[in-house]
Amino acid sequence: MRDLRVLIAAAGTGSRAGLPYPKTLHPVRGRPILLSLLDRVGGYDPEPTIIVSPSGKELIEEALKADGKVASLVVQERPSGMGDAVLAFRHSPRFDPRADVLLAWGDIPLLDQATIAACVERHRTSDNAMTFASRLVDQAYTRVARDGEGRVTALEETRELGIEPVAGERDIGLFVFRAGPILDLLKQFRSEGLGKQTGEHGFLYIVAKAAAAGLLVEALPIATEQDCISLNRLSDLDQA
Repeated sequence: MRDLRVLIAAAGTGSRAGLPYPKTLHPVRGRPILLSLLDRVGGYDPEPTIIVSPSGKELIEEALKADGKVASLVVQERPSGMGDAVLAFRHSPRFDPRADVLLAWGDIPLLDQATIAACVERHRTSDNAMTFASRLVDQAYTRVARDGEGRVTALEETRELGIEPVAGERDIGLFVFRAGPILDLLKQFRSEGLGKQTGEHGFLYIVAKAAAAGLLVEALPIATEQDCISLNRLSDLDQA
C-alpha cells in the first residue's frame, strides 16, 4: 500500500471575503477552518503540507503553534491558481512521487470525516489515479462529465465554459490521487490549464487530461450538503 500525504491548499488571502487575514483562519462554529480540517485529516499524515500565501504564512504559523499542530508550510509566491498551488507540493519535505496525496481546499469548514475516509478507502482499494467526492445539487458550479458507461471524463467549471450552473453533479474540493502521474500531467499541460476568465492555472482540468491518458478517475457521489459549504463570501457560511 502506498503512503498517503495530506495537502491543504490554503493560499487564499481572504480579500474576496472582506477578511484582513487568510480565509482558512476564519472561525466557523468557534474554530478556524484550517484547524478543523487538520483535526479531520491529521490521522492520515503526521505532518501535513499546507500551501500558504506570503502574507498569510506568519499568521498560519501562529495558529498552528497555538493549537499544537505540526505541518510543513510551502509558500505560493503569486496567486497564480490552484494548479500551481498543487504543483508547489513538490517543494515540501513531505513530497514523494510514489505516494498518494489527499488534497483538500482550505476553505471547507464542515468536511465530514466519513466522506474523507470513504474516498481514501476507495482509492486504496482501486486502481484509480484519482478519486474524488461529489454530490448531486441544484446548482453545480463545477460539473462532473461522464461517458455512456458512467466513467468520469472531465470535471468542468461553468465559469470557464461561460454558462450558468444548472442541476448536476459537482465536486467538493476533496481529492485523492497518485502524486507522480497527476503532478506530471499538471506540469506538462500547464499552458492548457490557464483559465480564460482568470488567467490562472486551474486544477480541475487535469481530470480530463488524466482520463484522456487512460488513467482511471472515479467520482464518488457520497458528499453531504455540509461538505459542499465553502468560504468565498461570508454569506456562504449562513448554512453553517
